[in-house]
Amino acid sequence: MTTDVTDTGLGTIRVGILGGGFMARVHRTAARDAGGELRAVATRSASGSRRAADELGAIRAEVDAETLLSAEDVDVVHICTPNTTHADLALRALDAGKHVICEKPLATSAADARRLADAAEAAARVAAVPFVYRYHPMVREARARVARGDIGDLLTLDCSYLQDWMLLPSDDDWRVRAASGGASRAFADIGSHLCDLVEFVIGERIRSLSARSRRVFAERAGQPVDTEDIVAILVETDSGALGTLLISQMAAGRKNALTLELHGSSQSLRFEQERPEELWIGTRDESRLLLRDPATAAPDSARLQRVPSGHAMGYQDAFNGFIADVYAAIAGETPEGLPTFEDGYRSAVLTEAVLASAAADGRWTEVAA
Repeated sequence: MTTDVTDTGLGTIRVGILGGGFMARVHRTAARDAGGELRAVATRSASGSRRAADELGAIRAEVDAETLLSAEDVDVVHICTPNTTHADLALRALDAGKHVICEKPLATSAADARRLADAAEAAARVAAVPFVYRYHPMVREARARVARGDIGDLLTLDCSYLQDWMLLPSDDDWRVRAASGGASRAFADIGSHLCDLVEFVIGERIRSLSARSRRVFAERAGQPVDTEDIVAILVETDSGALGTLLISQMAAGRKNALTLELHGSSQSLRFEQERPEELWIGTRDESRLLLRDPATAAPDSARLQRVPSGHAMGYQDAFNGFIADVYAAIAGETPEGLPTFEDGYRSAVLTEAVLASAAADGRWTEVAA
């Protein structure tokens, strides 16, 4: 059944969430901020669904995913479940006529991600992936400055995404095992965000790469590990810019340190996710910090700034901006920079290229268009 959200009484978008963990809470908060109504939640079990519905403040708990997907009072489904379940649930949601927001990775293979992007287009549904770092206002400011030529020709990139939550051999999570997380962990989990941000800001694609990966512990918490902890990548972009990307979930003291540094022929730019109110600008004569300010920002940056300068915005604000754009798209608008299932497919293509290069001892690998 296809649901027209413009015919939902007061126009409120009615939300269903699959999953009940941390990301479900982030989605819930953003959905409410955007004016959505959380109608239903489902997890792997009826008891888990009831607990999650209570914690998230849903109107009801569903006994399973199928019941939620077939509910007539759900317009958009947020998929916040383990990675290997994403493709099947997203396809079933589209088949049920729902709009879909699916956590990354959209699928654990590029072929499945391609099928999902095609299915979303055929169904004429809004289908989005939360590459939410696009929604930091200072990321949009950097993108605008690159697009208008402030940095000159892009020469090099120095980028990283560092965390420490898997530093110890006792640290364990479902993402560690390919059966639930997919063949890649560190890259698919956080490297995908970094590559999406690189391509989004510079306005061109990574055309080839050379990757090496490392698995530090053979076991975690007594269970075997079959995914990588660290990935180092050399990249070349369409314009010939060269860059380094370091992705690690074992960098002590780094909690969520995504850093993007671009070096152009006239100017350099640096954005740090843990300091989201700032954009560093470097020239040969000086360097300076540009602080977030809607009064002076580029239009696409200013539209995401809900509070005046000096009032800090962070990760949840970025996520709120993303969900607001998804719901605006459901209502018929065309928000700038909304990450869709096509971007989820691109991420899957990059993941497979990284895994192939790493398996071949860092051989340079062309990335499919």
